[in-house]
Amino acid sequence: MKYFIIAGEASGDLHGSNMIKALRQKDKNAVCHGWGGALMKEAGMEVLKPIQELAFMGFVEVLANLPTILRNFKLCKRQITELAPDVIIFIDYPGFNLRMVEWAKKQGYKTAYYISPTVWAWKENRIEKVRAYVDEMMCILPFEKRFYAERGLQVHYVGHPTVDVVEMEKMKPSSYAGKNVIALLPGSRVQEVNKMLPIMLAAIEEYTDYQVIIAQAPNLESSIFEPFLQKRKFTLVQHKTYDVLKAAHLALVTSGTATLETALFNVPQVVCYIANPISYVIAKWLVKVKYISLVNLILNKESVRELIQQDLTVYALRAEIDALLSDSTRRKAMLADYIELAEMLKEGKASDNVAKIVFELASKKANE
Repeated sequence: MKYFIIAGEASGDLHGSNMIKALRQKDKNAVCHGWGGALMKEAGMEVLKPIQELAFMGFVEVLANLPTILRNFKLCKRQITELAPDVIIFIDYPGFNLRMVEWAKKQGYKTAYYISPTVWAWKENRIEKVRAYVDEMMCILPFEKRFYAERGLQVHYVGHPTVDVVEMEKMKPSSYAGKNVIALLPGSRVQEVNKMLPIMLAAIEEYTDYQVIIAQAPNLESSIFEPFLQKRKFTLVQHKTYDVLKAAHLALVTSGTATLETALFNVPQVVCYIANPISYVIAKWLVKVKYISLVNLILNKESVRELIQQDLTVYALRAEIDALLSDSTRRKAMLADYIELAEMLKEGKASDNVAKIVFELASKKANE
């Protein structure tokens, strides 16, 4: 059967690749096309649009790139029409995918959505789009199934795919084992790196007893990091984030999936985030959640410290680093929270659960 898959960010590429592998186990004749990255290509999908051209973050940035985004909608619709897939799978990336799923359903395609939009945080009215246009919604956070059920929608909780990935990676030795490592994860978008990395580097300058390793997101070019690496010899690595986290004593992490990955590797962390000021004001007005990191959201408490906007300063970041490197009580409490977090996220293998649902949906289409 034929599948069209749309992922727009590095995390979607990772989870999409594992889903494709599991899907090809269930459907030996699966033909996959779509939008994604190197991992999805490696898993067997023909990539028709790379994720490097897709990640626009924030209200202001989206407006600035609106002509490009509109061209992308047009291109995606044309590709789907030409390929006529049995199922279209939308992976996260809600700004684009929620619009595409409406079009797709109106054209008569079967639709599966993997990784729910954060309707519980803001724009709750998007639930009506899910109700009207998504055949199968697959959630990765344990509280989402209850949230949807309270609003009359039955969805699947498939477990969090990051748990499966991390468990596999933990079995491999780290090439940095035995070294005092501070990991910097400055994000998967150029604007995140430009805003977060200078502050992170300034904050860790005095920790000369540690090897500072910057984990470069696979979708970013090394040239983006070169202007920041002049003063002190830092190590920049690509495609080795998990290898670094396995050996890290502490991590400074840009908010996103990386906060959860860091927690699952049992690495104490400080969460950092700076958005465009206008985008931040708008988000602050619209968003209904208390925390920005997945760790705190899932645990429903501030387990890891979040330094956001004007609170993210070199002084504040350094104070948090000192606390986590020296305060064993603080460090132990965070690691205990991580154990609770991992237990909350287990629900079998997420990729296998998703593949089963998608294959069954494709089979329904074939039998119609």
